[in-house]
Amino acid sequence: MNRNRATVPALVLATLTAVPSSLISGLPAAASPGAPMVSRLAEDPREGITVTGTGEVFGEPDTLTADFAVETTGATVKEALDRATAAAIKMRDSLVRAGTARDDMQTVNVTVGTTQKDDGKITGYTASQGLTVTVRDLARAGTLISETVEAGGDAARLSNVSFAIEKDDALLAEARKAAFADARAKAVLYAGEAGRPLGRVVRVSEETPTFGGYSHKTLMASADAAAPIEPGRQSLTVTVVVEWALGTAAA
Repeated sequence: MNRNRATVPALVLATLTAVPSSLISGLPAAASPGAPMVSRLAEDPREGITVTGTGEVFGEPDTLTADFAVETTGATVKEALDRATAAAIKMRDSLVRAGTARDDMQTVNVTVGTTQKDDGKITGYTASQGLTVTVRDLARAGTLISETVEAGGDAARLSNVSFAIEKDDALLAEARKAAFADARAKAVLYAGEAGRPLGRVVRVSEETPTFGGYSHKTLMASADAAAPIEPGRQSLTVTVVVEWALGTAAA
């Protein structure tokens, strides 16, 4: 019984002595005689500056998205649906003949409704379905839109035309460089005002890039001429948050 009591402190002592002194309480190991004292405060990320930088660039859109639709009526649900389907097929076939890939067409928002009198009595049925199309040849976009609307006849609708930059790698790189340069300029200014040199970069984070630009509402398209299409320019904005450590002030 006494032997067990005597060995416990010995084991604890052996364990403690095996731990390097640099790991105890987070303290550094003793410096060698004559070594200069280096302040760890300047390397502490909490001693730093965090700033936000923004970079905005502009580019020409290379794709167009058109939101087509058909709306029909009928005495029965089947009649309304059949008319909507027939008009939608004609519009789709027109797009295919114009060279639109099927992967660039998507049917959306298929609905069936009723028409009613004031007393709630059903007088007929309505059917509609949308078709979202991506156009990659902007030079032919106006003609393609007009031909598609013409193919759908009186049932055809065109609710919206919007533009996008699909090949945006080069623009993103340019915007990122501009955003980082903006952040660095702010950090240098603040560090100077604080009387400290700017140290190393501690952390960089990027918010989701945002696209701006124009979206054109189109009320009608002429069957005799191409609908006017003006892509304009589209902006691309990148925002970064950068944290710098502060260096040691000059003595």
